[in-house]
Amino acid sequence: MKTTKTLPLKDGDSCKVIGGTHAGKSGKVRDINLSKSGHITITVVQESGILFKTLGKNVVVQ
Repeated sequence: MKTTKTLPLKDGDSCKVIGGTHAGKSGKVRDINLSKSGHITITVVQESGILFKTLGKNVVVQ
């Protein structure tokens, strides 16, 4: 079984989305939440100012 170590997400971190609908996009982490189902959700702000939400598991910190 392959294991990977992930860094904890913090507001203001640069990140790149590696999975899901927004794969390939990057930006700054904002508004980290824990959903009712137990998943981490984050808002990512791109350099152009566009916001989108994604799951924390789909993101790597750069």
